[in-house]
Amino acid sequence: MFEDFERRTVRVDNDSVEISFVQGGTGPAVLLLHGAPQTHTMWHLVAPHLAAEHTVVAADLRGYGDSSKPRSSADHSTYSFRTMALDQVQLMEQLGHERFAVVAHDRGARVAHRLLLDHPDRVSAAALIDILPTEYNYTHVTRELATAYWHWFAFIQPEPLPEDLITPDPVTFLRHVLNSFGSTRSIFAPEAMAEYERCFADPAMIHAMCEDYRAAASIDLEHDRESRDKRIECPMLLIWGSRGVVGQQADPLKVWSNYAADVRGEVLDAGHFVAEEQPERTAQVLTQFLQSLPN
Repeated sequence: MFEDFERRTVRVDNDSVEISFVQGGTGPAVLLLHGAPQTHTMWHLVAPHLAAEHTVVAADLRGYGDSSKPRSSADHSTYSFRTMALDQVQLMEQLGHERFAVVAHDRGARVAHRLLLDHPDRVSAAALIDILPTEYNYTHVTRELATAYWHWFAFIQPEPLPEDLITPDPVTFLRHVLNSFGSTRSIFAPEAMAEYERCFADPAMIHAMCEDYRAAASIDLEHDRESRDKRIECPMLLIWGSRGVVGQQADPLKVWSNYAADVRGEVLDAGHFVAEEQPERTAQVLTQFLQSLPN
């Protein structure tokens, strides 16, 4: 995987955490961010396509993959979307990219949303895959949403309960999650699954993931309320899976139009894990979007 990419780790000023990433290609910069419980590996089939015309940086969020996994603070701000967004801004700055596009899935897309709000001058365009805004989800909870997103409410329980439930058999838990939300585990390449299992076996990553969700239900909501009057002005592409939860819960274009000025969308024949279930189509849609942007 990522045969023509360089693997590196950079220490950023934000808490002095180390961010692990791969980089390849030439051209305008594109930052790829992953979701939970995955790593940058989720982009292994899409990144080479994008690298034909772009400098592609696929990074592990703090707490995930091979990036640093600090213990969290009492207010969970260590794993807030604001903190994780700043990590990525500082990473791209160190790599010489003052301005870039961002393509992000799941939790990474929530980091990207905060990045768009806190650092609008850094982002030329954004593609968010299979999410609705965090604030929207928490203010529109139904029985169906709570059933589908059971983990949102399980992981936010105080430490160490969620960690203790997952840590004894992390591989079984991981495989269950990757077999959910309209996707089946068969879509994942064996080498990608092996990498997910390697990383998720680390109790520190399990703790970080839980803290990510705890932050989303607390300090991130505070930040969202403070930013409610801000609108995202850069072009935004939404991609979601036809068999996933997002499109069944609401009309993504209608919801996101309340948060962003320029929203367009594409629904693909997939579950939640779109980039690995429909990699060629995902790459095609992303390439068309990025090519449509003004120079």
